Amino acid sequence: MQRLFSLGLAALGVVAALLLAPTLATAAETDAVAIVRAVPEYHLGSGDKVRVITFGEEALTGEFSIGGSGMVSLPLIGEVRAAGLSVSQFQSQVETKLKEGYLKEPRVSVEVLNYRPFYILGEVEKPGTYPYTNGLTVLNAVATAQGFTYRANTKRVFIKRADGKGEEEFPLTTGTQVAPGDTIRVGERFF
Repeated sequence: MQRLFSLGLAALGVVAALLLAPTLATAAETDAVAIVRAVPEYHLGSGDKVRVITFGEEALTGEFSIGGSGMVSLPLIGEVRAAGLSVSQFQSQVETKLKEGYLKEPRVSVEVLNYRPFYILGEVEKPGTYPYTNGLTVLNAVATAQGFTYRANTKRVFIKRADGKGEEEFPLTTGTQVAPGDTIRVGERFF
């Protein structure tokens, strides 16, 4: 009888472990997701190059660079602020300026051709400035910089956003995203 009772308790323990395992895994996954870096909506800045297409108006269509002052010089409407605006906000601003006495119902499309570069320093083989590409992760950035040095801490990374105050620490995973203008620092391991 006692043997049956012991087997029953063991079976109950196994069932409980199986039922709790997904909950424990979900909690661990939730913690990992909380640490993952969220890259906010992209905002234009000096050094970006944009293509502005005004449908039906070839003379108002072209590729333009955002200057150091954050302004873009467009035909007909002149200087338009771009720095700090999302692509859709800039597009709306150009449409509004064109409506002010130039076109009745302008249809404008804006796309980013070249993003600001990212910077990588610390324990990588070739620290420096590199061109940004959509979907860039920290591991892609390290690969662009020719890989880690032998002293690199491959567990964490420090990232300073272009519009941020200071560095933030993130786990060095395949999902850690980089934004244009970010400065990535790979630290040194102690052992």
